[in-house]
This record gives sequence, C-alpha cells and structure tokens, in this order.
Amino acid sequence: MKLEITLDGKQHTVEPVSIDGEARWVIDGRASDADAVAVSSSVYSILIGGRSIEARVEKVSGPDLRLRVIVAGREYTAEVRDPRRWRRHRGAAVEAEGAQPVLAPMPGKIVRMLVKAGEAVNAGQGLAVVEAMKMQNEVRAPKSGKVERVGVAEGQTVAAGDVIAVVV
Repeated sequence: MKLEITLDGKQHTVEPVSIDGEARWVIDGRASDADAVAVSSSVYSILIGGRSIEARVEKVSGPDLRLRVIVAGREYTAEVRDPRRWRRHRGAAVEAEGAQPVLAPMPGKIVRMLVKAGEAVNAGQGLAVVEAMKMQNEVRAPKSGKVERVGVAEGQTVAAGDVIAVVV
C-alpha cells in the first residue's frame, strides 16, 4: 500500500514492505530500517537506525488525512493521501463496463472470501479480505453484476496483481 505524504510542502512516497519477514519501509525509493510503536493514542516511539525518536501526532480536519506532528520540539504539517482512494472515487458515478478482473492490490493472504461464483454483487461490495503485514484490506467489486469466477481460495497466498475474481 503506497502512500503519498506531503510534509511541510514536500511530497514523499512511503510504502510498507516485508524484508526477511520483518516490516520495513521504502521512503522515496530507498529502504529504511524504521519501526514505530504507539505509546498512546497520539504519541509514537520511532526507532530509525538505532536512534529513538518520540513523535506527537494530532489529526486536523480536512478532506484527506491531515496531521500536526511534533518531533524534538519542531512542528510539522503532514497530509497523507492514499492514491488508491483517489482512483477508487474519481469515476464513482460511472461503473466499469464488460468483464472486470478484480486484482489483489498487494501481496498477502486471502483470509476471507465474501462471495462465490455465480453470486450477484453491487458496485463497491466486498469480494474478499486480503491480509498483508498484519493489516486486513477488503477488495471490492468495481461494478454491479455477477461474479463470473473466483480465482483464489481462503488461506491462499497471492501476489500483487493476481486475479481474485472476475465480475461481469
């Protein structure tokens, strides 16, 4: 799940990845050995290269996720955008036409199938739940129609781009 983060006006891309079974981050194309733990609802302990940093994070209202971040006495403004959210909502009034393969958005494990082949679905209805890095993501139907086929089973490991189902 790649995120776009604007930190004090400068845009960055951040993507969690798993390297040798451990969670790591790729920030602006470079792998980072960082780990974050929530100490409380708004305080995080971040370990970067053996150095511990405390960050206070407060949510600010807005259309995207806007945050006020305080680290070492300095205040930063961060705006977090999930590009998938924009793609998902940019043509919300128009449904896709024809057979639509529904692809795994990331590598992970299918923890739950919510539909079967032949079942009628509505646009935006959940089809499956994919777990990656201990986070569960619901994969939704791109259009109303019928599930022509299901390409995975519960418990199966998938790669990004694998066909989960086809909706016609």
